[in-house]
Amino acid sequence: MHNLTLTRREMLHQTGCGFGLLALADLLDAGRSANAAATTSAVVSNPLTPKSLHFRRRARSCIFLFMPGGPSQIDLFDPKPLVKQYHGEPLPSEKPKLMHSKTVGMFGSPWKFARHGQSGLEVSELLPHIAAQVDDLCVIRSMMADNINHTGANLQMNTGEQALSRPSLGSWLTYGLGSKNANLPGFVVIAPNSPPKGASLWSSSFLPAAYQGTWIQDLDRPIRNIADPHNDLAWQREKLSALNRLNQLHRDRRVTGDQLDARIASFELAFRMQSEAPEAFDLAQESGAIEKLYGLNDPHTETFGRQCLMARRLVE
Repeated sequence: MHNLTLTRREMLHQTGCGFGLLALADLLDAGRSANAAATTSAVVSNPLTPKSLHFRRRARSCIFLFMPGGPSQIDLFDPKPLVKQYHGEPLPSEKPKLMHSKTVGMFGSPWKFARHGQSGLEVSELLPHIAAQVDDLCVIRSMMADNINHTGANLQMNTGEQALSRPSLGSWLTYGLGSKNANLPGFVVIAPNSPPKGASLWSSSFLPAAYQGTWIQDLDRPIRNIADPHNDLAWQREKLSALNRLNQLHRDRRVTGDQLDARIASFELAFRMQSEAPEAFDLAQESGAIEKLYGLNDPHTETFGRQCLMARRLVE
């Protein structure tokens, strides 16, 4: 073997796909938290504090619309000339290894496509309004999934893994970037009906629990029990500080306190949210023009429009 001297950090970086660095990051963060706790036991470090970046931040927020069960991409943004050419004929190539039902023949999209904008992006006639904005879009046609089941495909779309549990896209973004708004969750999931695989789609997996998504199911009552029944924030602050001191004592006696740290941070976040969350989730503040723009007056689009409007309010 060649004489090769590795530092401990280099060893963690180059072995096990760098997985050891996650543990190191947690230990370093725990050390910072311990120092902060020694300074004042009432203050809990916020894991969602914005991180320092290698490059200038360009995107201010991220809204990811995941719509399982929607129309096929072949009918929207991805015309398949060969599928159209061989319409009604047997599949000219080898059939997939897995199929839900027997494939009779090729079936081209019944919808017409046209090029739009300076980019010349092809869009189906089903999306005339989106077609007018194609120069502001980035359409990726090289993405594919290798799972034909909804549960596995949903998991693969949101985590990159179709079977095992891995951090979701939102968890990775929150872990890497943090959040500028300290009074609201950094990663919010708006889903009136739980999709296949449920919480696994917004789980933090092996990342610290503070980075998992906050699921909002009831749009009329987004976050339950957020209001203080006694309407006395000073008394609640005193009680929460005492609880934090007890939790810190409990945590210091244990090797790892990830779950407890996340619980402490969630208590602090809930306290701060009492002043900001009601306003952020109150769609009644929007004007009639905004409600019409998001389709809130149409029963066919009201539910989806409310989800989109709430997402926009949360990232502003």
